[in-house]
Amino acid sequence: MELQNKNVFVTGSTRGIGLAIAKAFAQQGANIVLNGRKEISAELIAEIETFGVKCIGISGDISDFSSAKDMLEQAQEQLGEIQVLVNNAGMNNDKLLLRMKEEDFEDVLKVNLTGTFNMTQHILKKMMKQKAGVIINISSVSGLIGNVGQANYAASKAGVVGFTKTVAKEAAPRGITCNAIAPGFIATDMTDVLSDKIKAQINETIPLQHLGSPEDVAKTAVFLAQSPYITGQVISVDGGLVMQG
Repeated sequence: MELQNKNVFVTGSTRGIGLAIAKAFAQQGANIVLNGRKEISAELIAEIETFGVKCIGISGDISDFSSAKDMLEQAQEQLGEIQVLVNNAGMNNDKLLLRMKEEDFEDVLKVNLTGTFNMTQHILKKMMKQKAGVIINISSVSGLIGNVGQANYAASKAGVVGFTKTVAKEAAPRGITCNAIAPGFIATDMTDVLSDKIKAQINETIPLQHLGSPEDVAKTAVFLAQSPYITGQVISVDGGLVMQG
């Protein structure tokens, strides 16, 4: 897909990977919908607009079915049809399984998996009529191989993988692609608080021996949006942490 003047909705895009994805699409000439639970700052919108594109901010809760619908309708009213949806918004609440409360499990699934379903179903109805569109879901290597203390997070991200493949099969006859990106250890606000010792230990588990950047994930998202013959795939952006034959 040619991204110039296309409209891209990125959930959870006020910081970290989501913001990097929004900027990467803006650099390609796409108009951007920034999204988060809280009101989007004028400064952040202005930053995206420096790329010479339109940018709007829409706040709301993706885990709420009606809220997801309202946000997409607002975006379409202000920008027009959405050609690309990036389901990036997510949360984690890490605990060992035996210490995990029911709400700890359900809250993470509600945002990471149900939120992805909510946004995708609402936009897919529009894309089916357009007979075109791109959906990119952000999963995680935890959803591919699991991780200690992340039963809730890993389950939600594994669910995103299965969801992605099903949507890809259902939407393909209408020319719509759906893929997932599974980031590994990415340098974000969450990793910045880790000690140098912990970072060194993490690097030892990565074949390329360093953390990735949000921009690494963002470039992959742009690549997938520009690749009309790739669908139903999961691309790991992880420095070689997970190698699948």
